[in-house]
Amino acid sequence: MNRPVTLFTLQWADLPLETMCKKAKAFGYDGLELGCAGDHFEVIRADESYCRKKMALLEKYGLKVFSVSTHLVGQAVADRIDSRHRSILPDHVWGDGDPEGVRNRAAEEIIRTGEAAARLGVTVVNGFTGSPIWHLLYGFPPVPPEVIEEGFVEFASRWKPILDAYRKLGVRYALEVHPTEIAFDIASARRALEALDHHPAFGFNYDPSHLGYQGVDYVAFIHTFADRIFHVHMKDVGWSDAPAEAGVFGGHTTFGAPGRYWDFRSPGRGKICFEEIIRALNRIGYTGPLSVEWEDSGMDREYGAKEACEFVKKIDFPPSGIDFDAAFEK
Repeated sequence: MNRPVTLFTLQWADLPLETMCKKAKAFGYDGLELGCAGDHFEVIRADESYCRKKMALLEKYGLKVFSVSTHLVGQAVADRIDSRHRSILPDHVWGDGDPEGVRNRAAEEIIRTGEAAARLGVTVVNGFTGSPIWHLLYGFPPVPPEVIEEGFVEFASRWKPILDAYRKLGVRYALEVHPTEIAFDIASARRALEALDHHPAFGFNYDPSHLGYQGVDYVAFIHTFADRIFHVHMKDVGWSDAPAEAGVFGGHTTFGAPGRYWDFRSPGRGKICFEEIIRALNRIGYTGPLSVEWEDSGMDREYGAKEACEFVKKIDFPPSGIDFDAAFEK
């Protein structure tokens, strides 16, 4: 089994898709995870003709598309909308900026994204969900348990209609478990699934980098949600062995700033144990793509993306086809 190694294009949205295809092929990737940004995948234009042209472009460079990602619009579906969202949303989703209107238009856009993904022949859409209760994370002033429960109920009410539409399309939505989302660790991911009554169209885009620095068991996450790992991001993170100036919450510093407890790293250059991740993915029978979401503020991205592709292809290995002791039997 050789899982395809792909490159997520969202961090490269400043480049035209054809330029991105040329680079990805030169770096050694098997395909792309198309981000809905720049000209990479424009949902508002994604009719049958548009999708055929995108597929033809990828085929021209010997690449395949395995997933579409709508992190930015997905964030607005269940979030507390404010001025920050203006910079990440298309004009037709932002509209007049009225929060409830933004959330409703974002939900409509996510459904259109699923329809466009189906036209591409893609069965997984990755993204965020937003959260009406992330701002209550620390629990002071004291947060009554029923307020948190109300947040999960609201999340479910906004996402169930989307997921029902996805189910009819034969497409699944994979939440990237991540701080600021309704699910950001094992406990909250379990609760999100329960809130959705374990909807079959909802699962996870597994990314260990968002779990490791929090102190979450990122290998146990794979085993806990074995049937809900719809897609995998290969991204690394480093964190300090000693107390830092800016701790887990980041101290309102920017990525790469001196004194941070943690920062994202190019795969293989942080503290994530990808060996154990591959073994866990083998145990659960995951055969989908390993997608590099390349983020390292201290490294040239082209150097890093090429190195990351080589690293992921080297670290991946197929599971054993036999029981070890069986090899001794006659």
